[in-house]
Amino acid sequence: MKSRHLAAAIAAAMAATAVSAQSAAPATLNLAADAEVQATPDIAEIGAGVMTEAAEAQQALSANAERMSRVVAAIRKAGVADRDIQTTGLSLQPQFRYEQNREPILTGFRAANRVQVTLRDTKNAGKIIDALVREGANQIDGPNFRISNPEPLLDKARQEAVRKARARAELYAAAAGLRVKRITSISEGQDMRPAPMPVARGTMAMEAKADSPIVPGEVSMTVTVQMGFELE
Repeated sequence: MKSRHLAAAIAAAMAATAVSAQSAAPATLNLAADAEVQATPDIAEIGAGVMTEAAEAQQALSANAERMSRVVAAIRKAGVADRDIQTTGLSLQPQFRYEQNREPILTGFRAANRVQVTLRDTKNAGKIIDALVREGANQIDGPNFRISNPEPLLDKARQEAVRKARARAELYAAAAGLRVKRITSISEGQDMRPAPMPVARGTMAMEAKADSPIVPGEVSMTVTVQMGFELE
């Protein structure tokens, strides 16, 4: 009988301890804040391609190589360093004509070559695009703008995001009759996106008679900070 009473007393004590621990658990707050910075980009990336077709595979490749050589030469003549010119695609594909209830008919071959160009002087983007078209490029993608060294700007956004998060935590705590005791966690996310801008895309069949208008605008960078707080 005594052992039964002792077990019941121990169970009651453990339950009371658990209730006490739960009631003593600190209040916590988790929230997110973001900050955005904007800057004029200093890097423009352009994709330039040459597509040619011919009856024979070798003819398509040869014509493509000749035109692409002129395109690359124009890029170098514009002052672009070799490290900023990269081949990103080379292909040769048969072309067919399809008719109902008949086997596909081979009509020729299409060769394509593409380079990615990094321009470290965005002011010349329009002139370089026009030069590429004059020398035989019939596919242009971009330009895509970015900032070569975003970290100093991102650091400013980080500081502002943390400041906003802490101020918001103080606001919530005061509204609940509490105060912020300490920060329990910090995590970060980033988002870099260019502002809307004119973009040259697709196939260009006509030689440009004036510099293509290229407006770099601004690049927006957003840092999101998620923070946890203990309240008391």
